[in-house]
Amino acid sequence: MKISKSHLLYSCISLLCLLAVTSCNSSSQKQVVICSKDFSEQVILAEILAQHIEAKTDIKVERELNLGGSLCHQSLTAGKIDLYVEYTGTGFTNILKQKPISDPKKVLNYLKQEYPKQFKAEWTEPLGFNNGFAIIVRGEDAKKLNLQTLSQLSKAAPKLRAGFGPEFKDREDGFPGLAKTYGIKFAGEPKELLLGLLYQALQQKEVDVIAGNTTDGLIQSLGLVILKDDKNYFPPYEAVPVVRSQILEKYPELRPVLAELGGKISEEDMRQLNYQVDGKQQDAAQVARQFLLQKLGDSQPGTPAK
Repeated sequence: MKISKSHLLYSCISLLCLLAVTSCNSSSQKQVVICSKDFSEQVILAEILAQHIEAKTDIKVERELNLGGSLCHQSLTAGKIDLYVEYTGTGFTNILKQKPISDPKKVLNYLKQEYPKQFKAEWTEPLGFNNGFAIIVRGEDAKKLNLQTLSQLSKAAPKLRAGFGPEFKDREDGFPGLAKTYGIKFAGEPKELLLGLLYQALQQKEVDVIAGNTTDGLIQSLGLVILKDDKNYFPPYEAVPVVRSQILEKYPELRPVLAELGGKISEEDMRQLNYQVDGKQQDAAQVARQFLLQKLGDSQPGTPAK
């Protein structure tokens, strides 16, 4: 079939117009990228934020989940991601290199003051719970050795084996400072374990003491005991969404939507959410969806990530 030059020209113009419209629609789509660290609580919180944002706005949320260590902060400052949930103690001591203090208001105020200046990012409203470090022992050992506090642990420590995650083992507000504050010396050098193996190692008696977190879902189900920090060594670790300032300016509707989550997740809530994922092996995205339906009344939470 012979095609006329005018017909060919018309077709080319039509194609160019279609591409231009598609490109325009693509570039005009609102989108943010949320990040999580590499443990269940972080993935759950990222999904809660993502699904709530998608339910309340027309912003599409892309997930970058299970990034290790400080990669979320690095990605935020590099502009590769737009928001994630950070813990006040981590921001204060690890990122801003301040000496640990126990006053949660002073810590949060300092973070709100310094992050915009240093990183062009903002700490929004605390979600409602503190996920501090917790020194944990088996219930049977706590009873046998009369262990209720970290001061009591310091006396029994020479006969006990410890296992810690890489971060806690090395960071200033982790074991090094804890050992100095309480004079703790274990039977040997604490064993370095992946976070996912800590409770298994304690349950199987490969170690006697681990450092977990106060919101860990397996503590209650495994009959474990958190030893009281009777010298208030550990700084506060309130969970707070941190967002790039540029994104809050670009999408001002984000601020009130995130504020709706402020104070809505208690320590017990978080412990139960973690247990559903870690203990019952439920999908983190579905657990987040149910929480939003039941706790916040989101009638149509955003679609969970697949």
